Amino acid sequence: MKAIVQDRYGSPDVLALRDVERPEPADGEVLVRVHAAAVNAYDWHFMRGDPYLARLGMGFGGPKQKVRGRDFAGRVEAVGKEVRDVAPGDEVYGDVDGAFAEYVCVSADLVERKPANLSFEQAAAVPLAARTALKGLRDVAGVRSGQHVLVNGASGGVGTFAVQLAKAMGAEVTAVCRTRNVDLVAGLGADHVVDYTKTDFTRAGVRYDVVFDLVGNHSLAALRRTLTATGTLLLSGGGVSRGGSLFGPMGLMIRAQVVARFVRGQRIVVLQTEPKKELLVALRELAEAGKITPVVDRTYKLAEVPEAIRYVETEHARAKVVITLV
Repeated sequence: MKAIVQDRYGSPDVLALRDVERPEPADGEVLVRVHAAAVNAYDWHFMRGDPYLARLGMGFGGPKQKVRGRDFAGRVEAVGKEVRDVAPGDEVYGDVDGAFAEYVCVSADLVERKPANLSFEQAAAVPLAARTALKGLRDVAGVRSGQHVLVNGASGGVGTFAVQLAKAMGAEVTAVCRTRNVDLVAGLGADHVVDYTKTDFTRAGVRYDVVFDLVGNHSLAALRRTLTATGTLLLSGGGVSRGGSLFGPMGLMIRAQVVARFVRGQRIVVLQTEPKKELLVALRELAEAGKITPVVDRTYKLAEVPEAIRYVETEHARAKVVITLV
């Protein structure tokens, strides 16, 4: 099968389309014929091996996981022993390492039926980004109707879902983005839009019940200044940078975890998520109910993954970039 393989860290040029052996599903796994996959900042960080501290888990000399990609949507090709709830031919979606390939194996417990009203391309844009937004807003912050929520990085992959989910929860939403994305986030339901090229939201004097920071471009003190006395600050990711950093966005995360021990009233949470079927089920239901709609900026072919990641890295891609395979 064809797959995007990486042997060493570096620029998108280290990614190569190669023939590799098709995986076979082990007990409890399903083999999925990938119809579409999505690009995330996650892929960029693994490609670059950035920040360097993360190589403790990624691999020192090069990535342990050679095939890039995480989000996928496709059709079940085969199932392993003991798989009962998934059958060949089922249309599914989920996220697992190795999605930039014609086939991928994943635990049957970590796939869910594809939302019926979404195309494969749209469904592939959902898993990692939307589960991050859902976990942060619903499970950690416990957003309630009438609360004020700010999303910094509202036009990105996680941000576009966060705006929609916060609105679905009944919150009053303020979205922070650059000028060209103002209409996009307003169209997703944001009540207020802050153009960061013109206004620094941390100095505007407005306080929020929840601040969801997806960029990492403000100090911890500045972000806390925007919270109510009992507000919650969610920190996640930090997008892409120029690379070559020791800590990258992890620097802010580490400081936040230290400060959080001494803060009273306000909550500071470094958001960590992992694939869970329950989250995929909830997201499918939200999509089918029209509460969330994936926004796809551009699509690329499998052989064009290096170009797609270069676009995400250098052009401030809006929402999601998707790879089409079928």
